[in-house]
Amino acid sequence: MFQKVWRTGVTLSLLWTLTSSLSAQERDPMLLHSSDGLTVRAHLQAGLNLVGEQDLFWSLADIFAPTANYNPDKVWLEGYVKPGVSFRKQLSAEDALYGMVSGVWSGTIGTDAYDVGDTGRVTLEQAYVGFLSENPNGLSIDLSAGARELKLGTGMLFANGGSSGFERGALKFGPRKAWELTGIGKAMYGGFTATGFYLDANEVPSNDAFTALAGGDFRFDHDAGGFIGVTYANVVESNSAYPQAAPGGIGPPSVTPGARDGLNVVNAYGRTGRLGGALTNWYFSADLAYQWNERIDMNAWGGRGQVAYTFAGPMWTPRLMYTFQSFSGDDPATTGQERFDPLFFEGSPSSWATGSKSAMTFINSNVNAHQVELSVRPSRQDTITLRYAHIRANELRSPVQFGQATRFEIAGGDNIVAGVTDPHLADDVFVEYSRIINRNTYLTTGVSASFPGKGLELAAQRELPVWLGGFINVVINY
Repeated sequence: MFQKVWRTGVTLSLLWTLTSSLSAQERDPMLLHSSDGLTVRAHLQAGLNLVGEQDLFWSLADIFAPTANYNPDKVWLEGYVKPGVSFRKQLSAEDALYGMVSGVWSGTIGTDAYDVGDTGRVTLEQAYVGFLSENPNGLSIDLSAGARELKLGTGMLFANGGSSGFERGALKFGPRKAWELTGIGKAMYGGFTATGFYLDANEVPSNDAFTALAGGDFRFDHDAGGFIGVTYANVVESNSAYPQAAPGGIGPPSVTPGARDGLNVVNAYGRTGRLGGALTNWYFSADLAYQWNERIDMNAWGGRGQVAYTFAGPMWTPRLMYTFQSFSGDDPATTGQERFDPLFFEGSPSSWATGSKSAMTFINSNVNAHQVELSVRPSRQDTITLRYAHIRANELRSPVQFGQATRFEIAGGDNIVAGVTDPHLADDVFVEYSRIINRNTYLTTGVSASFPGKGLELAAQRELPVWLGGFINVVINY
């Protein structure tokens, strides 16, 4: 195993050295061709991440899956390389053809948090072609088809079209973002953009629910940087199941196969840009989503509000942000389904994760969280961020988690949680340091701790340990 780690480290070190030397050249090293209206560029992303965890999932596997022999203390190394080539052919002053092809190699050495390791895969990432007609003073049109990335709104529901981890490796990095198949049409006029889309998710083969959806998005982007919009989507096909609380919350939950099929969702979102007057240095953001599916008598909701203030005068320019987000759970007192489906949300701690470590356990369903983030910048290249999250369940005696990425199993055993009798789930603390080494190379390291709440300890019927972890990674991006 040491030899594998050493070889991987040497490979990434050589790659880093090569790309660093290229960046020193005066010409753009990624520009392969530029003449006669045709531009061809190379692209490259790569990363290496060392992760250590202690008392994973608060050692709950010892209680709920004792025969799985799950080791809650783990160290693993993961990495990825994502090369690609793009082109743009100018047909006229307004019209152009464009496209891109890229792939991902990802892998893990050692055993990761979900008890999978020494594995990896090579997969296609983006492969699309498009036509763009730009009219700065009128209507512009952008049409494309193929495998490509698409994020809608703030990433509450539609961001990560590709899945990593499990047999594909690179669990923490999650380098895949592109949808397996898309058809996207955009019409743009001034700050307004209307988007119609068809999206087929690139799910891991071992848990492919064959989810596909279609819909539209309408948004307005202000010159000052803010935006407002609304997205509608319908799940046209899916085998994904939903858990449902037992009547009165007494007993294990039932499982409804294929429950996601036919889901409808409306997501309204908005974010401020540069504000003046008394609101200078303030930032506000709001998201609200409503979901329904008449086939299974489903009505669910989720939302988030954020407020932040940047202290422009003091040293290191501190920025303080408060976030409250909440997602409905299934009410055990009704026969309907009220569980919010988080779909393909952007799950990083800086985006839509509920907590830091807890986000590996609690997906955005039947949870709410008060989150506080304080960041400082000792220099233009260095950022230190402290995050705290207080996480609670919305509905007692109702499923608070349905596996990671809607899997039935985790840590070798059945992990459908029937619910808790106290709403306090956990408190997470996360300290992260990021450094911009150069314009293409980034270093990030962090340590985190999750303190189990009363709800988890009552379910376990004993005191639980603090879940600790840390990581250090290097990423290059051209």
